[in-house]
Amino acid sequence: MSPKKKADEEETVDYEDFEEGEADEELVELGTEGESGIEVTDLPGVGPAIAKRLSEAGYRSVEAIAVASPSELAAAGSIGETTSTKIIKAAREMLDIGFETADLLLERRKTAGRISTGSTALDELFGGGLETQSITEMYGSFRSGKTQMGHQLAVMIQRPEGEGGLDATAIYVDTEGTFRPERLVDMAEPFGMDPKKVLKNVVWARAYNSDHQILLCDQAMEMATEKNAKLLVLDSVTSHFRAEYTGRGTLAARQQKLNKHLHHLQRGAEINNMAVYITNQVMSRPDAFFGDPTAPVGGHVLAHVPQTRCYLRKSKGERRICRLVDSPNLPEGEAVFTVTKDGIRDV
Repeated sequence: MSPKKKADEEETVDYEDFEEGEADEELVELGTEGESGIEVTDLPGVGPAIAKRLSEAGYRSVEAIAVASPSELAAAGSIGETTSTKIIKAAREMLDIGFETADLLLERRKTAGRISTGSTALDELFGGGLETQSITEMYGSFRSGKTQMGHQLAVMIQRPEGEGGLDATAIYVDTEGTFRPERLVDMAEPFGMDPKKVLKNVVWARAYNSDHQILLCDQAMEMATEKNAKLLVLDSVTSHFRAEYTGRGTLAARQQKLNKHLHHLQRGAEINNMAVYITNQVMSRPDAFFGDPTAPVGGHVLAHVPQTRCYLRKSKGERRICRLVDSPNLPEGEAVFTVTKDGIRDV
């Protein structure tokens, strides 16, 4: 027997890692159900030990396993790629992942929630508010309102359904040190919300480099179900990548890493039915002689992933203009709003 084949067989027989009487208890703890109601341990070749390692890596449901790549699952479960491929195939067969008619997709899309921005004009621009199961990107220069929008959404998500929220919590990943809990209090009080409760319902972390940022976002997706989190704010997505990868020689490596990061965010948004709000920095194009020389950082890699892409720019006083640049189902348009002490409001 070859060493590789022997290793794969050993990896699937993980009930031996438990003493008699412990396997059933572990099975109950690790048998996480997704929307399908199927437990991870129902998959062939996945015993308690593998299920535990997959759970710790964030693969806590059959849905998460079904959309994983063999190499990622192999690394997460400390198993061979042959075994991980079989597990993924079994998960996809159980979930019947494949082609479906558009009417079924339409019914599933109806489960997507909407989060109010605090501005009626903005909500109308977004078709009722920021949508879950997708990524919304806001890019603009400093003081354009990107971070204020992130704070406002972290408050609005906690409001009841039908009142602009989803009665859920928020996770906030701060890469630039601009998160201010005082602003959450300012924005919560006009709605009569308990400031202490609002603060407790926002889980915050500071990312100090791109690797740390990716790790925190992966952890956010892992704890989304536990925390009932329906919003992930990433402010900003390109800050660390821009600082760490300088010069044309590192461009390919940066874009590849950023691309993988964005796809993980998209996958997490769909699996957890959560909205991912990312902010993006901008740069000036010196070769632009006409029109606005401002362009978002990240190139085509970043442009292709978010479902909704918006450009924020400052106007007179505290007025801001949001232009919907790209969306698969919404027309281009603009909305004017203002940033006040109470948060995002109509003009």
